[in-house]
Amino acid sequence: MTRKRYEDLTRAGRNRVVTATLLRAVASAALLVLVYYLAPLDAALDTYTLVWFVFALVLVGAVIAWQVRAILRSDVPRLRAIQAVAIGLPMLLLVFAAVYVVIATDRPDSFTEPLSRTDALYFTLTVFTTVGFGDIAPKSDLARIITMTQMIVGLIAVGLGARILISTVRIAVAQRNRAGPLGPTTPDHTDARQPDPSSDSDAAGGG
Repeated sequence: MTRKRYEDLTRAGRNRVVTATLLRAVASAALLVLVYYLAPLDAALDTYTLVWFVFALVLVGAVIAWQVRAILRSDVPRLRAIQAVAIGLPMLLLVFAAVYVVIATDRPDSFTEPLSRTDALYFTLTVFTTVGFGDIAPKSDLARIITMTQMIVGLIAVGLGARILISTVRIAVAQRNRAGPLGPTTPDHTDARQPDPSSDSDAAGGG
């Protein structure tokens, strides 16, 4: 059975698709937050922590790349892009929040006040949104380096990441429009049973 295109669905069918996509996006973000609050973040601050941090950032990049491919193959690229943001952005913020928790736990004087997991997530959001209330600030060199890293990565995520997602959606929509409801178009071929005009003219000349 051929799957219907989103444009061919009824209004109720479209609403179901939109609702399911939004629910998956919310559920994905909620699951990531739950993992953040349950993960063991009381490890010692050492080289292993730095390796883990770099690996986590690479993993975020890999997930975003996979989401870009999924957008290109999706029947609903715009909705898929929303789901990509709902997964990629929380992952990025929670990685930095987790690192702040590890730093604050191992070196309590790294920030102007002790950080709980909620405090670390709050601080991460204030840095990402450039609000900067000033109630929590990094004091140690390591905390400031990680904070500056988040600022740079955040700028890249907002600028380059948004541009990539928008361009990917446009490409996916253009591909779907070219494909049409019956799939990609193929060039027409001449029917073998159709008479050859040159043979008709030869026959007329010889007759």
